[in-house]
Amino acid sequence: MTPTLPRVARAFAAAILLAATLVLAGPPAAAVQKSASCEVETTARVVAVGDVHGAYDKFQAILREAGVIDNRRRWIGGRTILVQTGDILDRGPDSREALDLLRRLEPEAERAGGKVYALLGNHEVMRMLNQRDYISAGEFEEFKSFDAEGLREAAWEIVVKQAAEQTRKAGQDFDERAFRKKFLQDNPPGAIEMQIAFAPTGDYGKWLRERNAMVKINGVVFLHGGISPSVAPLGCAAINAQVRAELKLPGPPPEPEKALSTGPDGPLWYRGLVDGSAAIGQAEVDAILKQLDARAIVVGHTQPPDFKMRTTFDGKVIQIDTGMLGGTFFPGGMPSALEIAGGTFTAIYEGRREVLLPSGR
Repeated sequence: MTPTLPRVARAFAAAILLAATLVLAGPPAAAVQKSASCEVETTARVVAVGDVHGAYDKFQAILREAGVIDNRRRWIGGRTILVQTGDILDRGPDSREALDLLRRLEPEAERAGGKVYALLGNHEVMRMLNQRDYISAGEFEEFKSFDAEGLREAAWEIVVKQAAEQTRKAGQDFDERAFRKKFLQDNPPGAIEMQIAFAPTGDYGKWLRERNAMVKINGVVFLHGGISPSVAPLGCAAINAQVRAELKLPGPPPEPEKALSTGPDGPLWYRGLVDGSAAIGQAEVDAILKQLDARAIVVGHTQPPDFKMRTTFDGKVIQIDTGMLGGTFFPGGMPSALEIAGGTFTAIYEGRREVLLPSGR
């Protein structure tokens, strides 16, 4: 019996990164202190964009429509605050370009007096944990290096030795041919480079591990999935601190189902505010908002049936994931951005705008 590739891959993740990954000794302390991202007060316009999923062209198109970037993809938003609620990655082919654009806009916005808050989504966490279920062929291709085959063979040499040793110790037969077939299937050219890039010391991995799960601006909470009643009592600063601490571990959290970064009730995965759950009504939403000292919650992660922005619970929950990628993944999906200006919440689509909540609500 040959050990499965995912089992060996955990050891491989530490060995093959060729000194690019530093395996941490243990979980860092989740120090909780007053967080600037949880206390943002501003008179500036706020623009929020939901899930991108590799739709780079549509992402930049909606940022232009919202007056955030120009035709050269440069920041023209002035003091605007841009919030991206996670899930830049997976499914679509151009996630690296979309991520690069967002990273480049951060310092450009700062210089102009604005701000970019790039938040974590569940797919960013999956990428950091080397979970590849939703990675597209185009994404692997974007990371393919000039010596992709050589790097893949170097990885194979490490993995096959580990696998053979495991089976020998278990007193089992090792089918190297079958194992290699599976290895090549699961590691197309570019996969090893991607794993290095999203490792803790990798270019993208280091940047993502510095991002927050949520931000609160003028009493409006922005995050990817949602806030469950069990997590809300922690508050914004503690939630951000705990997610960061979990993502600095050398692997998945010890109890993934209970962790904030990977669990179904965590802020990156929770859908209870928008999926019609019988356990969530107006009273529960009001209680969550009170615990967060907030007046509304803006989420991505889950698309409304008609792929248009939707408000529920008397305007206190706003869904902004409109299936930007479209195509076979989200038929009927379209790019969109939420604008909050002068107290008015407006949905921006290509060529049109729709007021969701007028000023004074």
